[in-house]
Amino acid sequence: MDFPLLTATAAVPAVGAILTAAVPAARRTAAKWLALFFSLATLALAVLIAVRFEPGGDRYQLTESRPWIADFGVRYELGVDGIGVVLIGLTALLIPFVIAAGWHDADPLETSSKRWRPTQGFFALILMVEAMVIISFEATDVFLFYIFFEAMLIPMYFLIGGFGDRAHSGSDENAAAQRSYAAVKFLLYNLVGGLIMLAAVIGLYVVAGNFSLQEITAARAAGTLDMATNTERLLFLGFFFAFAVKAPLWPLHTWLPNAMGESTAPVAVLITAVVDKVGTFAMLRFCLGLFPDASKWATPVILVLALISIVYGALVAVGQRDIKRLVAYASISHFGFIILGIFAMTSQGQSGATLYMVNHGLSTAALMLVAGFLISRRGSRLIADYGGVQKVAPVLAGTFLIGGLATLSLPGLAPFVSEFLVLVGTFARYPVVGIIATVGIVLAALYTLVLYQRTMTGPVKEEVRTMPDLRVREVLVVAPLIALLIGLGVYPKVLTDIVNPAVEHTMSDVKQTDPKPEVAVEAKNGEEAK
Repeated sequence: MDFPLLTATAAVPAVGAILTAAVPAARRTAAKWLALFFSLATLALAVLIAVRFEPGGDRYQLTESRPWIADFGVRYELGVDGIGVVLIGLTALLIPFVIAAGWHDADPLETSSKRWRPTQGFFALILMVEAMVIISFEATDVFLFYIFFEAMLIPMYFLIGGFGDRAHSGSDENAAAQRSYAAVKFLLYNLVGGLIMLAAVIGLYVVAGNFSLQEITAARAAGTLDMATNTERLLFLGFFFAFAVKAPLWPLHTWLPNAMGESTAPVAVLITAVVDKVGTFAMLRFCLGLFPDASKWATPVILVLALISIVYGALVAVGQRDIKRLVAYASISHFGFIILGIFAMTSQGQSGATLYMVNHGLSTAALMLVAGFLISRRGSRLIADYGGVQKVAPVLAGTFLIGGLATLSLPGLAPFVSEFLVLVGTFARYPVVGIIATVGIVLAALYTLVLYQRTMTGPVKEEVRTMPDLRVREVLVVAPLIALLIGLGVYPKVLTDIVNPAVEHTMSDVKQTDPKPEVAVEAKNGEEAK
């Protein structure tokens, strides 16, 4: 029997979470190192998945299938395609950086009237989120996916509400109230989406007789499963609503700025760079795979919502006074690009959307973690409280600039490739939509450069005059992310070779082909070709 590699990749962080939580309270440092060890072990397994995956092979590979709840047709079914492989890799890569960046975020404050939750709990919850996200990327049984799609809300709720940002301008009581509000809002929004999806999952079982993604898509392709038009559309809407909340897509986005603003910087990275990717991934795997006709039916409205997300998120980011909320609204704009690429129904758009998930995770992690280091030094999230940082902390300012330039998709950095593919793929089928979406690029340059100018340049404010530069641990966190942003910007082929075959399968599910160029081009033999 083959080694269950997919199960192991999700089980290792889960076991790590249990062992980390069991470490005695007096051994906080041991708990941190234990959590880091299990995150690195998970990364090693994710690398092994990428090595064993054959891009030109079967659609789903490394599959596992066992009976689970036989009376209801539920099976423990796992499998990965190219899209799942790169997102598992992203998750496993970012978690060690999240743990290292948050090394002291949950330490008790001696001057505080209220002690924080045990340090062990903070790192155990991070590992538990990692386990649930990874198995969500692996699940090919719809019910199995749903369980972990919802279960990850529980550790995230405690990370937001119990280990919030210490850089709060109000009293301890006010800070606790803000954290509680953000955590409850996050939970309620996502629970409502999940309950609607549950109704759709049950409806799918009634129609299809099972929960297997592979069996349902095969039956649809063979014509042996015929859903009534209205039934398919209602089921699609149930799934899409839950994924749009998680994504987050306008107007279901309002929980994100609160959650990211009140979280520590590492947890904010966990939210937007890891957890939210499950929503956009699920749109590709489940919405397009299970409900291809309904996906095409809903495309015009979804494209409009994606455009609103792009422009609205960028516009609001321009006016933000809080660094972390600015990054949150910028992420809403970026998720608009991802959803735009998915529903452009072109191979370039969907390849770009998948790359965007990876590259947005890297760029947002770099920018937010450096911002967290900055905020921890000054004790304030307000942009107006900074100025002239580059003169006293040049390494911090330089890494902040590179993270910001990646966020605005500067050519030569990884997000440029994905954003370019999304726009090309969108323009090929929907030229007007593609043109309007470019407004987001202009606004991204505006909010990023204004943020850098106001915080890093100009006269040195008295409060930042003694600010230390990045320490060794912090450099070790940020440097690999910057190296990846540059490396994947120069050579994205390492990812596109894995992603493109999976995108071809998705395009086949929805029975779409790329539009042919409308302009005649001259062939090499001198003849004209369309």
